[in-house]
Amino acid sequence: MVSKIVFGRGSFSQLGEILEPKRVNRNAPFIYFVDDVFKGNAWLTSRIPLAYDDKIIYVSAAEEPKTSQIDQLVEQIILDYKERPSGIIGIGGGCIMDVAKAVSIMLNNDGESKDYQGWDLVKNPAVYHVGVPTISGTGAEVSRTTILTGPERKLGINSDFTPFDQVILDPELTKDVPKDQWFYTGMDCYVHCIESLNGTYLNAFSKTYGETAYELCKEIFLSDHLTAEEAQDKLMMASWHGGMSIAYSQVGVAHAMSYGLGYLLGVKHGIGNCIVFDHLEEYYPEGVKLFKQMKEKHNIQLPQGICANLKDKEFDTMIGVALSLEPLWENAIGKNWKKKITPEVLKALYQKM
Repeated sequence: MVSKIVFGRGSFSQLGEILEPKRVNRNAPFIYFVDDVFKGNAWLTSRIPLAYDDKIIYVSAAEEPKTSQIDQLVEQIILDYKERPSGIIGIGGGCIMDVAKAVSIMLNNDGESKDYQGWDLVKNPAVYHVGVPTISGTGAEVSRTTILTGPERKLGINSDFTPFDQVILDPELTKDVPKDQWFYTGMDCYVHCIESLNGTYLNAFSKTYGETAYELCKEIFLSDHLTAEEAQDKLMMASWHGGMSIAYSQVGVAHAMSYGLGYLLGVKHGIGNCIVFDHLEEYYPEGVKLFKQMKEKHNIQLPQGICANLKDKEFDTMIGVALSLEPLWENAIGKNWKKKITPEVLKALYQKM
């Protein structure tokens, strides 16, 4: 679990106070990975507490993180500085959170990041790392995984060394998120709840978090009584609780198939989950029904026909990525999932998208 958390509007201003005791020395910088949408945004960037050799590296979230990108960033830091950084700070959405977590791991572990895609392969603790989400829903700020697209698969570095040492939850930072992105990322949280609460891995711990996040999502996306600030606060809490729920259980069908879309077509995670979940009535009937109500209420038009012109080999690639995520299928279907989830079943579902 994340050991230290600060929550509150304006709490981003505490970042310097939080980091300073963690500075190893003047030659060991803090490296800030910041979503490049904030480049030139003085309201946020002027509050980043730079000192000595600290550095901001702007990272685009237009595409999801790749293992090659992580390896390049790690090499750049090692070449530029005599000492390992005092800490890595990620400021942005789920992609930036994942970059910060992956880089902090790879600075203390040999080899390439693709070698650590999987479960519990990391040997050494990560460099001290801090997450500051500027959009809510992914749960990346709390999860024990960092999702990367590698040369052979899209899969996270899942380990006990992955979670942040410190998270700052400041809902004020989410105030300028575009509506479509707000919906897609919020639905990532909603799908986390549905897949966790309907999974075979469910337990009392994950259920408590999942139910809280689920109720918050219903209030945020279906009610009319919340102010903008209340909705921001509640979605940040829903994201946290949804992430905690899957950290102690697992996700399911939508995430497994979304990884296939992301690997082959580059579809970003939030919208990919929405595209897939829209067709999963057979697996999550009540959840999909409510999702369609949310989609209609907020006038969201999902992309159609993204798989219409794919060849059999391309379908096979997506299916292979999806089927490789065995814990997700076992959570969704049970231990005998391979008898029910065949390549033919998945191809028929992908063809609807």
